[in-house]
Amino acid sequence: MFRIAGNAVTRPLSARVMQGAAGRYTRYPNKLHARGILTLKDHLYFSKATASGAGRNGNVTSTGDAPLDLKLAMPKVAGGKGDGQNPEQLFAMGYSACFLGALQLQGARAGKKEMTDKAKVHATVFLGHPMDPDLEGFGLRVELTVEGVPDDALIQAAHDFCPYSRALKHGIDVKITKA
Repeated sequence: MFRIAGNAVTRPLSARVMQGAAGRYTRYPNKLHARGILTLKDHLYFSKATASGAGRNGNVTSTGDAPLDLKLAMPKVAGGKGDGQNPEQLFAMGYSACFLGALQLQGARAGKKEMTDKAKVHATVFLGHPMDPDLEGFGLRVELTVEGVPDDALIQAAHDFCPYSRALKHGIDVKITKA
């Protein structure tokens, strides 16, 4: 389940594939398992962002506690100028921070707080073409590397708890409306 390299533990999440708006599926050798959608009974916090301009070469702003305004740009390797951030960077930043928070919470609950205090979580988000020839466009693959925590059970507990991991594992409720 986990690959260990030196003092880092890697948990690849590369087997997940989004299959249209109808649901979430995970590919395992010779099997295709349907996934349900995780729904919320309430919400404790919400974040709001607005994209404008030329899409991936436009602008994105977030309002709230600490407003953020970023210029977006396609990476050079994807044919863009590379002079701004891209959604994959933002997703990697959010996922790594969220997973680290989940890891530290699970460490504290397990009486292993000192083990997770100096941990680092590295997220690599890959943008590419889906293996399924029937899916147009692009897909994502995520690899998380947990540094400084040798406890597989603790890492799994964080993966089970982290909202980003849950969204990728169980699906996410998405509603699209017109303004």
